[in-house]
Amino acid sequence: MKIDARYKVREMAGEHVVIMQGRYGADMTRVVALNDTSLFLWNAFEGRDFDIAEAARLLTERYGVEEATALRDAAAWTEKLRECDLLTNE
Repeated sequence: MKIDARYKVREMAGEHVVIMQGRYGADMTRVVALNDTSLFLWNAFEGRDFDIAEAARLLTERYGVEEATALRDAAAWTEKLRECDLLTNE
């Protein structure tokens, strides 16, 4: 999977939010804010393919959490991105 290249993270009012680039990106009726962990993963994977296991590995390395916890959290993160239509299989 891959983060859809149409979306970029911008800082607005002290929050990191995901916006769609270009003419149709001005619709602010649906804002996706990223916490520090989500921003870390977004920055690590923006522009390249990744899977849940790789996201879990980064969480384990950065935060020292157990592998099972990292896998659960990575799966939840990717599912939330999928729900918000921020992922692509291209």
